[in-house]
Formats: sequence, C-alpha cells, structure tokens
Amino acid sequence: MGDPKKQKKKYTPPRHPWEKERIEKERGLVKEYGFKNKREIWKMNFIINNVKDQAKKLTALDTSQAEIEKKGLINRLFNLGIIPNTAKMEDVLDLDIKDVCDRRLQTVVFKKELARSVNQARQFIIHGHVKIGDKKVSAPSYLVLRDEESQISFAPNSALFSEEHPERVVKEELPKKSKTESIEKIEQEEMPQEIKTEQENEQEVAE
Repeated sequence: MGDPKKQKKKYTPPRHPWEKERIEKERGLVKEYGFKNKREIWKMNFIINNVKDQAKKLTALDTSQAEIEKKGLINRLFNLGIIPNTAKMEDVLDLDIKDVCDRRLQTVVFKKELARSVNQARQFIIHGHVKIGDKKVSAPSYLVLRDEESQISFAPNSALFSEEHPERVVKEELPKKSKTESIEKIEQEEMPQEIKTEQENEQEVAE
C-alpha cells in the first residue's frame, strides 16, 4: 500500500540540465501555453510518456486482457479529448506533449475566448473566476474532459460573470451589408466617372 504521507511522483526532471534543443523547446512551450515554470512542462511530459509506455507494452501483447486494456486506454484518451474515437494504438504512440497541453484548463479557457491571453486565463483560474459545471476549478493544469468543455464559464459570484466587465473579451461583429446596399455603393462609385465622360464628350463636340 505504501506510505500515505508520501506523494506519488508526478514528473521526472531531465537527465542533463543543459541540453540546448530541449531548453529552446521548453521556452517555446512556456510562451505558447503560459506555464509558470518548467516543472509544469515536466509534469505534462511525464503524463504523455506514461501513456506511450503503456501503449508500447500493450502493442507487444496479444491476449484478451491486452485487448481490453487497449480499448480502455483509447477510451480514456478520447474522453480527455486527446485522440478521436477512431484512433488506434499507433496514433497513441504518435502523441506529443502539445496534445496534452491543449487540454489544460488554462489553454481551453483562452481558446474559448474567455480571456485575452493564456497568462490572463491563468490569472482568472487561480483567482477562482472559472467554473466547470457547478464546480469551481482553481488549477490551471486541470485536464478538461471532452464532455466538460462546453460547461466552462465564469462563476456567478465572480465580477467577470457580467458581460460589461472591462476585462471580458468583446466579440465585435461587423454589420452584414445587404445585396441592395452593395449595388447602390457600386453605382455611386461608378457615377462620377460616367458624368465626367459626358462632360468630356460635350467639350469635344463644342470644339
């Protein structure tokens, strides 16, 4: 059973701390997904590596129990919105860290246009402005399930719940022009040219 006080390992730090390629990749991830530190990246990498390791072991097995576990793994990843329902084990092996990062609550809130940036989305979540269904979630790294994505919104007791809040993203829709208005605009643009042509013809006749 183990010691209940001892926390389960959630990430594995890199073996070599000064790998240029890895450092540049992590910098790009921090900028794109608004991570607080690289430890959060290592946690996401730990998750995807565990999934791929499990997929490798199951691919090598050819038993009825392995088939059940394969379906369970695919269903779990489908519920997380990482892979489609028609995916196979080969697709699981092709997963990247970005596939998991895209399911973080911080990223989903930004993509749903509830925040102006990923950093602002993180701030909203930590300060308790975001809820999923009836439950308030304050962890930016929470992995959003496929069924929960449509339930993400601002908490009713949050100041951001009001659409008139200055920090709310305003979707400006340009008014659609009717076909008649477009024709009238074209005629107005062409009219001065026609008048000018008539005046030039009158001058030529007079000369």
